[in-house]
Amino acid sequence: MYFRMNPESVIQRVWANRLQTALLIGVLSLFMAIAGYLLGGRDMALAAVLGALISAALAPWASPTLVLRHFRARPLYPQEAPELHALVARLAERAGLERPPALYLMPATVLNAFAVGEGRHAAICLSAGLLQALDREQLAGVLAHEMAHLRNRDTRLMGLADLTSRMTHFLTGAALLLIVINLPFFLWGDAWLPWPVLLFLMFGPTVVDLLQLALSRTREYQADAVAAVLLGTPVPLIRALAALERGQGVWERLFMAKRRLNEPSVLRTHPPTEERIARLQEMLEVADRLS
Repeated sequence: MYFRMNPESVIQRVWANRLQTALLIGVLSLFMAIAGYLLGGRDMALAAVLGALISAALAPWASPTLVLRHFRARPLYPQEAPELHALVARLAERAGLERPPALYLMPATVLNAFAVGEGRHAAICLSAGLLQALDREQLAGVLAHEMAHLRNRDTRLMGLADLTSRMTHFLTGAALLLIVINLPFFLWGDAWLPWPVLLFLMFGPTVVDLLQLALSRTREYQADAVAAVLLGTPVPLIRALAALERGQGVWERLFMAKRRLNEPSVLRTHPPTEERIARLQEMLEVADRLS
């Protein structure tokens, strides 16, 4: 572990990510409100926005048991991995969390890790394949990244984005169903539907999905930056990302050889690994100049 990273060197980038996040959340909420207005007027739009906000506020405090059970994850006890628990405790203290998140282990050979919950219900889940493939420094990078998600309350934020997307899909789908039901009136000229409204109902959900993916990529960049500050250097995360990319490449070549891997960046939940590493390398260069 190193602690020579100057937090001031990443403040500008963190604030840029926050502004981009606020903009994306605002646009997602606007699309949902428009869909609600088209379906049921102002009251429906207000109800949709308030419902999404209340649900997002309450969701992270619910137990993440269902998510962990879905991945067949079990608690990773301190006696099994004392060094990992000690590392998580130090990172949680540096991140300003009220208590360290619980550690869980899922029996999967893929290299994967994720954070769920918030506050007392927060947890970080690691795959068995990840623990076997990465060394201690690389695991520190992964844990710091997931800790950054908890510190940034990304579980709450992405929950709001997901709920907003789902509600937009539901509202636009209901509005389109009403249009189909009333199609004879439109054909006979007894009713008129503006083309902009129809285009919004048809393509709005797709735009919302792309915005949600863009938000996810933005939060990954910010989690990388915060993880570098928590560790004092981006080196562990750089090494971890490189190892994960190599491991994922081997997995895809063995089991998904016919799958198209170079999907457009706008359809990814995570930014390209090379771009993440390049940003972290830039942070390292700035830190070296300041040291």
